[in-house]
Amino acid sequence: MFRILNDRIAQLQRNLQPDILAHWHKQVIHDARDMAPPWLQDKISVIQDPYLPMKFNLDISKRAVSYYMMALHQNLPNMPLSTQLYFLKVYECLNDEIDRQLV
Repeated sequence: MFRILNDRIAQLQRNLQPDILAHWHKQVIHDARDMAPPWLQDKISVIQDPYLPMKFNLDISKRAVSYYMMALHQNLPNMPLSTQLYFLKVYECLNDEIDRQLV
């Protein structure tokens, strides 16, 4: 029983490693650029901090946020659970930022 629980926790931890998150960030950015019109494709990018590998800076134009969010929503079912939770938090932060901009 403890071995199964330990294996599940280890799997959840592995899915939150910086290289796994970087892979999914790149996938979402790639899909968002494919959806976006040509003049917005270069306005969507993500930069991984070299000193804090778990920190990612999204550099997205306000007009391109909707394409990023659609790509994120499209990729969520393919992600492992812990990675999904991470990106759902990213989605929530983007929604909060959009709401703040509108008020």
